[in-house]
Amino acid sequence: MPVPPPPIFEHPLSTVGNLSATVAARLTAASCDVALVLDRDGVIRDVSVAESENSNDCFADLVGRRWTDTVTTESRRKIEDSISEAGDQRPPRWREICQLSAQGPVPLRYRVIETGNDGRMLALGRDLRNDQALQQRVLQAQQAMERDYVKLRQTESRYRLLFQIASEAFLLVNPATRKVVEANPAAGDLLGVDSAALVGQPFAKLFNAETRDAALSLISDPGSATRGEPVSLRLANGRDDCLATASQFRQEGALLAMVSLSTVHAERRGSDDDVKLKMLRVLNRVPDAFVVTDEDMTILDVNLAFIELAQVPSTEAARGMRLADFLARPGIDLKVLLQTLRDHGWVRNFETALLGFHGEQEEVELSAVSVPSGLETCFGFVIRPAKQTMQAIPAQADQLPRTAEELTKLVGRLSLREIVSETTDVIERMCIKAALTLTDNNRASAAEILGLSRQSLYSKLSRHGL
Repeated sequence: MPVPPPPIFEHPLSTVGNLSATVAARLTAASCDVALVLDRDGVIRDVSVAESENSNDCFADLVGRRWTDTVTTESRRKIEDSISEAGDQRPPRWREICQLSAQGPVPLRYRVIETGNDGRMLALGRDLRNDQALQQRVLQAQQAMERDYVKLRQTESRYRLLFQIASEAFLLVNPATRKVVEANPAAGDLLGVDSAALVGQPFAKLFNAETRDAALSLISDPGSATRGEPVSLRLANGRDDCLATASQFRQEGALLAMVSLSTVHAERRGSDDDVKLKMLRVLNRVPDAFVVTDEDMTILDVNLAFIELAQVPSTEAARGMRLADFLARPGIDLKVLLQTLRDHGWVRNFETALLGFHGEQEEVELSAVSVPSGLETCFGFVIRPAKQTMQAIPAQADQLPRTAEELTKLVGRLSLREIVSETTDVIERMCIKAALTLTDNNRASAAEILGLSRQSLYSKLSRHGL
């Protein structure tokens, strides 16, 4: 079904009146951002520019020139089509045209109409720069939201993976309803039921009547926002006693408690064994990653912080792996570590790079100690992210190291080619940004200042994301 044309004045002489040239010019100037008066040959005879960022010096030199000579190459065909439509009395169409000016190409949307006076035509233009800027901001906001969404999904996936494969029993409880929101398979094994069946169950009923008050106090106490002393609870199934700790956090405005349950074995109830158990619990909960290996650097045990830092699926998965599998430069770093441990018995603040289970690489700081164990020797390693202590690498991409010492600290973490390439890229980026600032973001002038062709400058702008 054809679309009817938009309504126009049916009786212009009686309603609008016979306007003078001065009034018509004022109406034309008020109805658009840029107005061009053209003769039948497409030569610009007069120009009107609205009061805005488009000053007269941008378009004053257009008078007397062919309109097609004042636009970009890809816009010339559009102008010819618009002039042809106006000459044939066809309904005018809006076309996007890049008008050349002293400040660079200006995107405008033009339509051309014939005035009926000696074949002269009127080109009415609307400035699209504000629209383009708004579209760019919307696109940037959308991209930022997409990046945040991807990060959120990745974090959720990691949490789900760790929650499901953890060997320790975990229950997610809502303190307001006192019901289980989620349970991992280890919790189901400990309580003797399927983990899915625990969802929606009252938390207190999972424990013996004598310890239910202590269980409810554990999830209701605001002081459990950080892990405190474990609480001894007896399971309702009568299997065994367990030690419970809770951590509170907020999710979508609701307060939740993550409850950890671990069984207490009879052989560990002696005073000495109890102290050792507490020490092992402390090592398992410290925020820095802790690893124990044998003389061949085969991993014997790790704590939870190492599992999170190296993104290993579980403690069992890490056991039996070699520490070299988690070092980005095993050939160099491992040799230095072993030699120092054998010569001195300890290493402090050794800078290296940790290679995660899924290939992610992170700069870390490592301290180690050699401990004799019978006829054999074991090694203990404390690993923490280097960003907590290192100040050698600049914080921003377009900042250069301020001293030669800072540059030398990159040696061993990057190859010479990478150091030189990265430094060159930073200098190049800074020079381009400085040139754009000096020329008020005029790329043509910036290219001239830098001694580059426009094409070369555009290529570098794209490469650096400017």
